[in-house]
Amino acid sequence: MKVRQTFLLILVSSLGTLALEDLKKKTLVFPEASNGAHVVLRPARQQPLTNFTLCLRSYTDLSRAHSLFSYASRKADNELLVFKPKPNQYSLYVGGSVVTFNVADHPVPKPLWEHICVSWESVTGIVELWLNRTRLPLKGMKRGYTIGPEASIVLGQEQDFFGGGFDINQCFVGEITEVFMWDRVLSAEELASVRHGSRLSDYLIDWQSLDYEIKGYVVVKPSVFSPV
Repeated sequence: MKVRQTFLLILVSSLGTLALEDLKKKTLVFPEASNGAHVVLRPARQQPLTNFTLCLRSYTDLSRAHSLFSYASRKADNELLVFKPKPNQYSLYVGGSVVTFNVADHPVPKPLWEHICVSWESVTGIVELWLNRTRLPLKGMKRGYTIGPEASIVLGQEQDFFGGGFDINQCFVGEITEVFMWDRVLSAEELASVRHGSRLSDYLIDWQSLDYEIKGYVVVKPSVFSPV
């Protein structure tokens, strides 16, 4: 019996921390720079995407480039990537192409909770990015493209190949919470309701019913953020 218990402990440790739970009012803390620590997210459905909206909150004092959300497929590592090259820039990659949004520097340089929602639609290629309450100027790319259905979705690292290829110089250090994703473009009214905590439907990723797996040094803690 003791041998069996030891084997089970080793097996659980090797698989990481598995969970399916409501993370409302909780945050994922990435305490230190690493080329391994990350969180795997499993969507409710694996499907091709011709539209999407992704929302999340982040809190960091990083001044270097870092990944916020990495979705790799078998055909492209940057199939869908939300990346911050600089503190005042957000980049969205779709199918390896990229558009970058510039935002004004904060008047007081200090860490702030940031809520972003980014959407893309294939039929027009239009990309929307909302930072807190503000929609940045529309941009476009990958008109007519379809995002691959078999997804490896990671928080905390940027994938250079499907499920791996992490670089410590692009890892996230800080807190991420309220990650939601849909297979459609949300309206401005819906985005405002999401920002204020209202529930919608048909989630691909639902922070309040999240299928996730912690790999390495990542901690779940109560969330304390300044509403935006």
